[in-house]
Amino acid sequence: MPGFELFGPEERKEVNDVLETGIYMRYGFDGPRKGIWKSKELEAAICKTLGVKYAQLTSSGTSALTTALAILGIGAGDEVIMPTFTFVASFEAILGVGAVPVLVDVDETLTLDPAAVRRAITPRTKCVMPVHMCGSMADLDPLMDICAAHQLVLLEDACQSFGARYKGKYLGSIGQVGTFSFDFVKTVTCAEGGAVTTNSEDLYIKADGYTDHGHDHKGVDRGADLHPFLGFNYRISELHAAVGLAQIRKLDKFLSIQKKNHQQLKAILSTVPEISFRKIPDPAGDSCTFLSWFLPTEAITRSLVAELKEQGIIAGNFYWFDNNWHYYRKWTHLHQAASLSRLSEVQHSALTKLSPDAFPASDRVMGRCISTAIGLAWTDDQIKEKGEKIVGAVKKVLSREKATV
Repeated sequence: MPGFELFGPEERKEVNDVLETGIYMRYGFDGPRKGIWKSKELEAAICKTLGVKYAQLTSSGTSALTTALAILGIGAGDEVIMPTFTFVASFEAILGVGAVPVLVDVDETLTLDPAAVRRAITPRTKCVMPVHMCGSMADLDPLMDICAAHQLVLLEDACQSFGARYKGKYLGSIGQVGTFSFDFVKTVTCAEGGAVTTNSEDLYIKADGYTDHGHDHKGVDRGADLHPFLGFNYRISELHAAVGLAQIRKLDKFLSIQKKNHQQLKAILSTVPEISFRKIPDPAGDSCTFLSWFLPTEAITRSLVAELKEQGIIAGNFYWFDNNWHYYRKWTHLHQAASLSRLSEVQHSALTKLSPDAFPASDRVMGRCISTAIGLAWTDDQIKEKGEKIVGAVKKVLSREKATV
């Protein structure tokens, strides 16, 4: 799954280019850097790969989301619809710009349920933010229809799905703005980094300034820049961009390996009739970073998780239902509005209305789900061994379940 599995001389070469200049900041120092601009190169590569006009690198996926919300004009009291299954950065970014995260149920796509989105819309709703979790995509056609009907912004959180597509278009190129993470465990990694993508020149100009303290980057040097609006330091470094530049050139290789390994593992798990698989709106576009699958009940799934732990084969198999980072049920700090800085009254009021059992429809999905991370370095024998061990554990749990009925 993560690009770091295949680090090699390509990454070292790009990093060494930067080390030799001694200029690690992405802006300024034009002379000493000797024409080395890794951030600009990576932004151009992202645009070419995804088919978008503009890309702005950031320091992380979280800062990319925050930037995207800001340039879209989303702020105090605005409501942003987001899924119950995502990474905590999704609601952190929303709260960070003063807006209100409105959580809604996911379905067996593991992404936003369009019907739940429709029910959640209020006069304060400004944005729908699908999160393309675990390498696959949200059901974008109905979400785009909803946004068009209600004049809402579609912001794609594609942080986990770089390289995935929906009906021929890359995720992150479909909404008004897309966002990506290039942290250490993403398909393409910068070690730390992110990006904002858009086809709007106006939004790009805003992203370019917002991520660098509001600099307009029109002066002959940084000291001559003007500041047409407030901004923050969300810059990526040249060292991180150098790693990403080598990685993005390997994207087709990564995706090819993932799809092959995903297909082989799925074939093994498919031999168990009680196992079903995630609904994928466009199977051909899946980047295959994870194989997500379901068992019939939460109780059986919990028994399997315990069995996988007992056999020492739980690593790489994620039971999101009990995960502190990715599922709302365990976001105690969000439910309790436990913020070090004072939240607005509307934010505090919205958060304190949440409870761990507020989304039973999501619970019915996530309580039965396990996602298996797909390794890039696996051999065919290792895939066979992993799959057979999982199948053996599933059959053991199902047999035990039948014996107690």
